[in-house]
Amino acid sequence: MTATATPQTRAETRDEPTKQQKTIRLVDTSLRDGNQSLWGATGLTTGMVEAVGPLLDQVGYEAIDFTSSTNLSMGVKWHRENPWERISRMRAVMPNTPLSAITTGMRFMSWDKASETVMRMALRLMATHGLRRLQIAEPMNDVESLLRIAQWAKEEGIEQVVAAVTFTESPVHTDESYGRNASLCSASKFVDAVYVKDPGGLLTVERTRQLIPGIRAAAGAKTLELHSHCTTGAASQLYLVAAELGVDVLHTGLGPLSNGTAQPGLENLVGNLDALGIPVQVNREAAAAAADILYSIAKSQGLAAGVPTEYDLSPHVHQVPGGMMSTLKRQLGELGMLDELPAVIEEAGRVRADLGYPIMVTPFSQFVGSQALMNVLAGKTGQDRYSRIPDEVVRFVLGNFGAPEGEIAPEVMEKVSQLPRAKELAEPAAERSLTELHEEYAQKFGRQLSEEELLLRMVLPGDQVDVMLAAGPAPRWTPSGGNRPAAPVTNVAEFIRAAHQLPKWKYLAVSRGTEKVELRRAQSGETS
Repeated sequence: MTATATPQTRAETRDEPTKQQKTIRLVDTSLRDGNQSLWGATGLTTGMVEAVGPLLDQVGYEAIDFTSSTNLSMGVKWHRENPWERISRMRAVMPNTPLSAITTGMRFMSWDKASETVMRMALRLMATHGLRRLQIAEPMNDVESLLRIAQWAKEEGIEQVVAAVTFTESPVHTDESYGRNASLCSASKFVDAVYVKDPGGLLTVERTRQLIPGIRAAAGAKTLELHSHCTTGAASQLYLVAAELGVDVLHTGLGPLSNGTAQPGLENLVGNLDALGIPVQVNREAAAAAADILYSIAKSQGLAAGVPTEYDLSPHVHQVPGGMMSTLKRQLGELGMLDELPAVIEEAGRVRADLGYPIMVTPFSQFVGSQALMNVLAGKTGQDRYSRIPDEVVRFVLGNFGAPEGEIAPEVMEKVSQLPRAKELAEPAAERSLTELHEEYAQKFGRQLSEEELLLRMVLPGDQVDVMLAAGPAPRWTPSGGNRPAAPVTNVAEFIRAAHQLPKWKYLAVSRGTEKVELRRAQSGETS
């Protein structure tokens, strides 16, 4: 009779140390990365996150990966919701768990490179409204720039800064550079923790065994976190290896906002850690109740839940991250060209090589995706690749975002240099003080703007901000009643806003006395 090995016994036969495991802690990514990777950053409203917040606060998370420039700006564009209100209301229902934002270098909401004044203003307002933690994933792995933002964050009121070592695969990125970056970040007094960020879900079990020990040593006594995606189907397994190798915190999704191209689900991960005898800090009952609310939200809005991914090596070729994949699908769907997705993804791999192998993380993944889409569209009309180059790619080639690890293709450099627009974009924007900005916008609007409104008007289209301000407080959400206005609807703007929140409506009519307002949603093939 052959004895069956227990999970613990199997773990002890590996090369990792067998000393007693420390308790693994978790960061929830559902409301930011899950929403962005699976629902295009448009699925969740302020009322929805507010509804699930009290239960998430009971789970025992290290932090909530709550928001980003993308999530905040999409809330304004799609839901007419004030981003500062969203942060404040979530903080009110989650007093115990730190809310975290992620920033990718010198930008806020806009793709343009932000000035120090704008970055400091954004950091200060996020801290003022309740964000206590900042994850910095500098898209060039430029440590100098990362540490500069870390210092500003601390000075503007952020309590905890987590510095990313962003992982990618290319001929020019090495484990030595990752280890060096981790050491520099760990040595900074402005950095509280280091995390390995794997936006493309490119880590495998084997690469995790190669990479993590060096970064664990470089991080020293500081907390080490891991953030990966299930894009290739490997993340759920490599998370267990990372836990055995000394990673302190794992980033996980919950319920419908996990798996797919998002993070491994808490539910399955906790069971696997149990099987390996690795303790984990989690209130399982609260997590299950929070997942139920998220499933109710998904059902009410007709949103698909993330599902486990079969093992797939193709992302190692194109390196398209989850958030970008959902965005490409939405853009191609709007153009009626969803069948061109494989061609765009293949072209994205070529564009990345042409641009010197930038790490496929916001905003560079969007730059690469936009250029790949334009190149595919050009090919369908008989034009050459790079016959159209968006401003963001021009700025990238000109070095406005720093220097990539690899060399930009000479033919791309030549095409950009010949563009009349290149000379305009090469001119650096003048740095303006906060006082100067307030004076400029006060003159423009005939009134003094709050710092919150000032920043939004600087980085977003004015009409979006106007509609957002006219809409008033964001509606609440309940599992039984769906979206409910926070206050009675009293004007046309609020009526349109409330209608926008209702799932799958086709015709709405409201009358009072002799006044009547009707809305009919355009069906497929119609124009509205």
